Amino acid sequence: MSSILAYWVHDLDPVAIHFPAGWALRGVHWYGLSYAAGFMVAAYLLGRWRKAGLTPLRNGLDESTLVTAIMVGVIAGGRLGHVALYARAEFAADPMMLFRVWQGGMASHGGFLGVLLAGLWFARSRQVDFLSLGDLLCALAPAGLFFGRLANFVNGELVGDPSSAPWAVIFPHEGAMPRHPSQLYEAFGEGLLPLIWVLLRYPRRLPPGRLAGEFLLLYSAARIVCECFRSAEDGYVLGLTAGQFWTLPLAGLGLFLLLRTRRSVE
Repeated sequence: MSSILAYWVHDLDPVAIHFPAGWALRGVHWYGLSYAAGFMVAAYLLGRWRKAGLTPLRNGLDESTLVTAIMVGVIAGGRLGHVALYARAEFAADPMMLFRVWQGGMASHGGFLGVLLAGLWFARSRQVDFLSLGDLLCALAPAGLFFGRLANFVNGELVGDPSSAPWAVIFPHEGAMPRHPSQLYEAFGEGLLPLIWVLLRYPRRLPPGRLAGEFLLLYSAARIVCECFRSAEDGYVLGLTAGQFWTLPLAGLGLFLLLRTRRSVE
């Protein structure tokens, strides 16, 4: 094992811009900026694809409405999912923690459910095909996942298991033991890799639901693998980490969509 002095010690400040002392908020957090970056990339891609005629949206009003619905779904679903799946005791002790989103604590599984409900509402209100809309939503999701995992790393949360790998990181609040930077693994596997995939696939004329199925399976595989390097601080469910277990429904939905679109083509 390399000398512990050879490892990088995590000393990143979770606050990007500090406010003066005495203000209610400490400042602008990287966590919040990561969500803003994800929404900005999503809005850019949405506008680009709508103008190219690749989306079920009809005009700019539909575009802005969908972005707003996605924002509400991601934030509300992600926060409520975190509380329901991982922070029930913390919520019981301090219910106001639900609203302190700048401190971190967003469950991607809850975010997926929130976006799904937002998509259902939008598809019904605008009378567009839900599977085509689902493909669009899944094409927009990876950028937000990528920036969110980078923010997890900056915050020093969701750390990995102890490791002797040369790229291991020491998170001081977790002790002196070097650990896998599992947040960066997830940023690549759950965000960057799917983003590259959808940018290559979305311009093609695929059967409705195909891209969503591919994305869900790719994301699920990456999440399940990356969880092998992440500390199971939320415990285990049926021998799987909580993250792996709650990813299985997404994998099942992705497989169902792929099989459904394959039959429709045949």
